[in-house]
Order: sequence, then structure tokens, then C-alpha cells
Amino acid sequence: MKVPVFIVGGWYDNYVEGDLKAFQKLQARGPEDRILIGPWPHNMSIKFPGIDFGPDSSAPIRTYQTQWFDRWLRHKKASQAGGLPVRVFVMGENRWHDFHQWPPDETASVPYFLDSSGHANTLDGDGGLRRAAAPQTTRDEFVYDPRDPVPTRGGALCCNPKVFPWGPMDQRPVERRNDVLVYTTPPLREDLEVLGRVRAVLYVATTAPDTDLTAKLVDVFPDGEARNLADGILRLRYRKSLEQSELLQPGRVYPVTVDVGVTANLFRAGHRIRLEVSSSNFPRFDRNPNTGRAIAGETELRVAHQTIWHGAQRPSHLLLPVLRREPLTALAHPHRPGQKVTPSSAR
Repeated sequence: MKVPVFIVGGWYDNYVEGDLKAFQKLQARGPEDRILIGPWPHNMSIKFPGIDFGPDSSAPIRTYQTQWFDRWLRHKKASQAGGLPVRVFVMGENRWHDFHQWPPDETASVPYFLDSSGHANTLDGDGGLRRAAAPQTTRDEFVYDPRDPVPTRGGALCCNPKVFPWGPMDQRPVERRNDVLVYTTPPLREDLEVLGRVRAVLYVATTAPDTDLTAKLVDVFPDGEARNLADGILRLRYRKSLEQSELLQPGRVYPVTVDVGVTANLFRAGHRIRLEVSSSNFPRFDRNPNTGRAIAGETELRVAHQTIWHGAQRPSHLLLPVLRREPLTALAHPHRPGQKVTPSSAR
């Protein structure tokens, strides 16, 4: 495609990752393309019930589109056609920000390591996120039964909220299930701005030849509300690539990376960062029957016993793309994408 492109998406649109990936490809050819991402679902600039992102959260999309066509088809000057190529809405701060490129140069990947005494199940468990890996290696366990999958509660869904509710919702009903591991930081001492792709690096073992891992990033408010920001899933037979399917050896520990999705959110001081880990998010994602056979025609459902390891020897961690507008003393030794994370480099 050689014509200039103007992309519009929403942080709770299930196509937003594709929008951003497409823009990354486009921006490599020149500076003319533009992208705008707001706090919206698939249908642009729609508000969510009970959620207020402030008076600036909407945008005159039709006006921007008209300006875009005026510039390229009628050769008129227009404000939206100029400016920086990337404009995104940061939730929590409830403001628009402009950047030269995606992902912004100002972000750095910061690890938050999983920690517990072996009882991270449910929001009442002892799961935590800390800035350095614990010296001892510990594990958390849960049972995934595809007959009783973890239900989807909001998120980046498409395309009709009357069919299935979408967007930000309180996750505490889901977090009370014993098959959901919950890891949470203490209340933040200062604001933390997260902007970009979120990943979870997990050391996992299972009793099944194939199973799924899900991960969800949550903003926990001072009153306890647990608002979902992004979520993702990895079918472990595709842990190396979609082109290379490889079954698991039951009981063996594998390091895997779950793509949790993209977001732009300011975690306010006093809020907490939370990671949910499980093996299902249904019906947003289809259930894994855990048999290792072809899923499309599978009729048998098996229970899988899952183990998530964490600590110095197996440092499972959440990777957050933190925007560093000015030096953050609390974030020592952030690492760049591609740099190996070890407990010693994160202390």
C-alpha cells in the first residue's frame, strides 16, 4: 500500500494490536501516516457504562477523517493532517499524548517479579509483585478444568455489547476463583505511566501434553476495584511460533512468554498493579481440552494440573513498558526489549 493511511482504534478494541503493528510497518516507509488510539471499544468514541475517562475522552473522528481527505485529495492544510504521527489517550491520567513513533522512544521495559508463599490463588491469597526476584524458588498451583473455564469479564471484545459486555469491568468476581492466581504490588508511592505492549514471562509445568496460559493486567483502585486493562493467551503447543507446533512433556518446566496485549494507563499513586494468571478466558478464547490432539474435532475434555514457578532460579515476571518522561528513582535498572532479565540485573 503506497497511499497515506490514517488509522483509528481503541484500547478495548480487539483489533488494536493489529492496528499498531500495521502502523509500525507503515512508519518505516516515511512520516506521512497517522494513528489515533482512544479509550474506546470497536465502535469508535463510545463511552462505557459506569466508567468516566473525563471530558476529553471523545474525539471528532469524522472531522479528522474529512481533514485527512481534504489534505490528500483536495490539497488543503488541516490541523489533524499535521502534527506528530502518533496520538494516544492515556487512561488514568485521562489526557491525550503525541509521539514521533510507535512504540515511543521514551519507554523502557520494567520487570515486576512474581512472589508468594505458594498460595497465590484468589485475590485473598498471598501473591505479590516485587521489583526484585525473591531469593527462594517457590511455586503456585491450580487446576484447570475445561468443563468449568474462567469466564470472560469485559476486555477487548467485538462487536456488540448487547451480545457480550465489553471494556473495563471490575474483575473481583473472577479473582475469587481458586483457578486464578493473583499477584499484586503494594500501593504505589508515585504515579507510574505504562504505554505499549505488556508481556508475562512465566515458568510453567503442566500434567497435560498441551494447555493454555492466560494473563491479565489490572489496575487496582484504593477502594479495591480491579479494572482490567489488557489480557492475552498462549496455547503452549505454539510457544515457539504459530508455524511450529510442539507438544509438552508433562512435568517439565518451560519458560514461556504470554503476549498480554497493549494499553496506555497511568497507575496513580495509591493504586496497585495486578497480574492474573490462569488457563482460560471463555468465551473470549476457546477452551483447550488438554488432550494434545487437534482441537477443532476434539470431544474429550481432560483436567490439567498447572504449576507456575517463581523466584531466583525461575524468575517469572511481568514486563511493563514504562514511559519515562523524567528519571524515576523507584525504577532501578529498567531493561530494553531483547535484554535478558536475571535476578541480579533487576536488584
